[in-house]
Amino acid sequence: MIFSRKRDSAARHARDERTTEVLDSHEESAPARGPYDLSEAPEGVQRLDLGSLHIPAVRDVEVRVQADPEGVIQQVVLVHGSNALQLGVFAAPRSEGIWDEVREEIRQSLFNDGAAAQEVQGEYGTELRARVRTPDGLTDLRFVGIDGPRWMVRGVYQGDAATDPGAAGPLAECLDGLVVDRGQEAKPVREPLPLRLPRDVTDQAGEQAAADGNPAPAPREA
Repeated sequence: MIFSRKRDSAARHARDERTTEVLDSHEESAPARGPYDLSEAPEGVQRLDLGSLHIPAVRDVEVRVQADPEGVIQQVVLVHGSNALQLGVFAAPRSEGIWDEVREEIRQSLFNDGAAAQEVQGEYGTELRARVRTPDGLTDLRFVGIDGPRWMVRGVYQGDAATDPGAAGPLAECLDGLVVDRGQEAKPVREPLPLRLPRDVTDQAGEQAAADGNPAPAPREA
């Protein structure tokens, strides 16, 4: 099952304008940009609710969600033109972030596969850039990690945005406006936080399955 939705209902804003709006509507202690914890997220923003991730609506950005036949989400990718941003969100300990450790493991894995990776400083701190060989040829990747309260967001850019952060445009705006709903239950460190399809999508899938004479898979609880 592949769910695809284009986000075209929200106007794009420059980052300095977004920062001003957030600071005007929150206390000075609130972060100027995301990814936000649910407890800190700015109000009045249209977002696609995928359970642990709430993705802001940004013009011309398509949200592609791939799920298995049981409806378990396996991948979330945002697409704008020839650029893509794959998103993942994971449990982390309360006391410290895990991006430094995860980044080193990614670098070692790439090295074992014959791909050299370079650490560079980006807007969110240390990033990892690599060029890997795929069936379609050499592909540039840029790994970004953001540690939050008991969670970590990992983003992987492809396309021009992998080598030129300025080309990320609306995809970077999505990352800046991302909201994480960690939940209160205890989870093993690095376990992916649960994602679910929006209710209207699961309802539509169930109606279609009933019309086809096939039982619809039960939606997975987040």
